[in-house]
Parts: sequence; C-alpha cells; structure tokens
Amino acid sequence: MRLLTFLKSKIHHARVTDANVNYEGSITIDRELMERVGLLAGELVHVWDVENGERFETYVMEGEAGKGEIVVNGAAAHKVRVGDRVIIVAFCLSEEPVKARAILVDAQNRYLHDL
Repeated sequence: MRLLTFLKSKIHHARVTDANVNYEGSITIDRELMERVGLLAGELVHVWDVENGERFETYVMEGEAGKGEIVVNGAAAHKVRVGDRVIIVAFCLSEEPVKARAILVDAQNRYLHDL
C-alpha cells in the first residue's frame, strides 16, 4: 500500500476577523464555509497568511453559520492581524487521487465560487 498526501479542502483568501491570544488555541471558521469544503471540527489545518508570509498549523473549531468569522486563537494569534487574507487548507492520505473541495471568498468571508 502506498499512501500519498493530497489537498482535501481549501478556503482561499479568507479575512481574519479576530485574533485572540488569550484563547487556548485553534482557528474558528464559519460553519457554512466548513461545510462547503468538508472541514470538520477538530481537524488539522494549515494556515498561510498572504500579507506577511506566516504559516502555522492548528485545529478547526466550528463558528456560527453565516457570520463570516475567521478567528485565529492562542499563540498563532501573534502571527496574523485582523484583516489579513489567509489560505486555510487541509490534506488527507489516500492511495488514490482526491478531488479537493476549494472555494474563494470575498472580503466579508462570503462564498464567491468554487476553485
């Protein structure tokens, strides 16, 4: 068996709506965005800040649907600023190619279209 790592989920150019260093960790993502790309609460994600080049890993917490929230919590809050554009991705291991679920959002983190 040969497992390869494939892109599974991607939210492109989401805007950070808050950064809370006093929280224990994670990234809170609007539930509607999570559902569109197949992210689950507790899932490992990579976050790449387009504005400053910072990259970090954390886990997903489900946010309220339709609010557009993208909140970086804990120590990672030092790596972003409110308003920064981030790319949030998750990968999976599979023997076969996986069709990624990827979306582009607007400045208010509203779904625009699939990528």
